[in-house]
Amino acid sequence: MVVQRLYVDEKKRFDMRTGRLTLFGIVLTALGQAYAGERIPYPIVDTGQDHCYGENRTIPCPKTGEDYFGQDAQHDGNRPSYKDNGDGTVTDRVTGLMWVKARGEKMTWEDAASGASACKAGGYSDWRMPTVKELYSLIQFNGRSGRTAGDSIPYLDTKFFDFAYGEGGSAIGNRLIDCQDWSSTTYVSTTMNGNPTAFGVNFADGRIKGYGKSSPGAGRGPALHYVRYVRGNPAYGKNDFSDNGDGTVTDRATGLTWDQDDSGKGMDWKAALAWVAQKNTENYKGHSDWRLPNAKELQSLVDYTRSPDTTQSAAIDPVFHCTSITNEGGETDYPFYWTGTTHLDNGGGVYLAFGRALGYMQTPPNSGEYQLMDVHGAGAQRSDPKSGDPGNYPHGLGPQGDVIRIHNFVRCVRGGADQLVPGDEPDDSGLYDPVTRGRQGPPGGKSESTEEGNIGGGNGNQGSMGQGGGRKPPQAAIDACQGHQEGDQVSFTTPRGDSLDCTCRNIQGVLAAVPNDRSGGPPQ
Repeated sequence: MVVQRLYVDEKKRFDMRTGRLTLFGIVLTALGQAYAGERIPYPIVDTGQDHCYGENRTIPCPKTGEDYFGQDAQHDGNRPSYKDNGDGTVTDRVTGLMWVKARGEKMTWEDAASGASACKAGGYSDWRMPTVKELYSLIQFNGRSGRTAGDSIPYLDTKFFDFAYGEGGSAIGNRLIDCQDWSSTTYVSTTMNGNPTAFGVNFADGRIKGYGKSSPGAGRGPALHYVRYVRGNPAYGKNDFSDNGDGTVTDRATGLTWDQDDSGKGMDWKAALAWVAQKNTENYKGHSDWRLPNAKELQSLVDYTRSPDTTQSAAIDPVFHCTSITNEGGETDYPFYWTGTTHLDNGGGVYLAFGRALGYMQTPPNSGEYQLMDVHGAGAQRSDPKSGDPGNYPHGLGPQGDVIRIHNFVRCVRGGADQLVPGDEPDDSGLYDPVTRGRQGPPGGKSESTEEGNIGGGNGNQGSMGQGGGRKPPQAAIDACQGHQEGDQVSFTTPRGDSLDCTCRNIQGVLAAVPNDRSGGPPQ
């Protein structure tokens, strides 16, 4: 059963520059799928990416049929929404998870795991070390890392969460980006030629990597990273797949429906977006609303109990078909998969590694002798240039020589972009506003706080990305006006049984229902 909920936007205006319905009247938002009347236990939090990007720069958000159409910023999801509880804890009102606000100290993975039981933040005693899926729910892709902390923006909402960069030295362990967070998720294989590994998230440079529990290099001792404990919603991050028997798979935990097959071939980022658009033209598998998943949607598919070395498979549930490849070392492996999200650190496209996250390491260090190895683990999230020749990167890119492929695979997704939100119930009117209170912060951030602010953050300007629009109204608003003309009055019934009167309006060339204001008149 698909449950729809209506939300209120008190600002009562529409942003014609960005083409977003979120700043116009009372907004209809389709909130995904809820089964047997239950709330979705694993709602995917939006990436926060509002700007559209081309090869390596911001562009006006493209229209249907144009290059780069269908990227992350053109699909709205569950906007980040936090509440500072004033007791050293922060509640995520999308996921239902509660987090420790403080940054804490760096420690070994073992100390981080055992320290959860001693944490008493907010007076609670049931804190746990987060899984990588729980931890990744906090990432926001409006961050970027610069040369100094002053010209960097964390991939985390620092209005609610304490954060500290590394000291800024040149040695590994002392760099600006050396401020990683441990998760409880261990890699079922090893990285760096046999190092036992746990996955973590780097909120300084916007990546998931497997981090060796021992520091790289002989005699350097155990690796030290941060940990941020979590409590609540024990179902978060646990998939519930159902094979629909038509070549699609629905995850009843997230409300997302996935293509059971992948693209079967690699392609660059622009071609990946075009491939999905073509599938919609073809009414692929009976649907025309497929999209290239954003980073957080795709990461929800990773099965961290699987890897090429331990299960001889991709890191994904076997209900999915995953094309095998021969990797750069001649081994059977599995692809990197594109997302619609741009990585602002380098302008590349974000991908998830469902096979080994390979890299070329100089062994010994600075020897000029390169060895190909699994440096970050199956399930890592990194980024690739959006186009070009992989042959131009014979030893990869970055400190661990990340293998550059560029021609990555695609698995498209549909539905679930607006999901039923666990946590706070609607206010006394039966409606809740998730969009009018945006946090002040880095440009382009889709986020909401408990305090008044600007959508997009910063000084409130949308920037060059806002030009050209690109977002369409939620599908529920469009469906309500099917068979009607602009100005027609239609009605909508909420799950609470409330009936709202709406007016059909032309919004960016689409006829959509906008609920009348509370005086009973059409929206102004």
